[in-house]
Amino acid sequence: MFDGSWRTGVDRVTTPIAATMRSTGITADHLTGAGLVLGAATAVAIGSGRLGLGLGLLIGAALLDLFDGPVAKAAGTSGPRGAFFDSVSDRVTDALVLGGIGWYLASEHSGQIALLPFAVLGSSALISYERAKAESLGYTARGGLMERAERIIAICFGLLVSALLIPVLWVMLVLTLVTAAQRFVKVWRQAEVIAPLPPVRVARPAMEARWRAWRESSAGRGPRPRRHAWGSRSGRNRSARGEKPWRRRAGTRP
Repeated sequence: MFDGSWRTGVDRVTTPIAATMRSTGITADHLTGAGLVLGAATAVAIGSGRLGLGLGLLIGAALLDLFDGPVAKAAGTSGPRGAFFDSVSDRVTDALVLGGIGWYLASEHSGQIALLPFAVLGSSALISYERAKAESLGYTARGGLMERAERIIAICFGLLVSALLIPVLWVMLVLTLVTAAQRFVKVWRQAEVIAPLPPVRVARPAMEARWRAWRESSAGRGPRPRRHAWGSRSGRNRSARGEKPWRRRAGTRP
């Protein structure tokens, strides 16, 4: 929902700020690496029970992740390497943050409720995989009710009101699974439309073309003279004079 509805408005705000940040010498890789460090610090803060500190660190990591793309565009350095680094850093940050929440729930609550964040992590990894696989096959798998931006906002709300953290996680799990189903159906419908393949033209080899041209040009010249099996020019000359090509002439030295 964030990419489809608010992306244009957010880009209008982030683009001039990113140009200013670029003038200071900050690169997109710096922002991505700093966001990864803040994600690890967020996990430690949440796991130790300091949810307020974890909330502030998570907001900082989200802001850095928001600006690394615009900074790369402003610097003209956007490319596959930066996109790969950013995507991997996002997955690592998600795993660290949800792992820290699981650690916190295991220490504060009894039972198996600590497995809930890991269920959210598994379902979010599924929708990320669906998008990556669909794009590798030439399809589009964007969109859904619970993408990464919505998950970060929901986690921030749960950290802000700790009593609602577990209900927020349940809502995230359900909506993430719904998003996975939405992306699956979207790609399935795209794959049903099979585009016809263009006609394949087999290029005629050069030797075949030359052979055909030679046959056409020599069609009216009559039959070609038969060649003897022994094949040498001297043998053909001797055969024309009635001599045996394998016999030596009289008087010649052996």
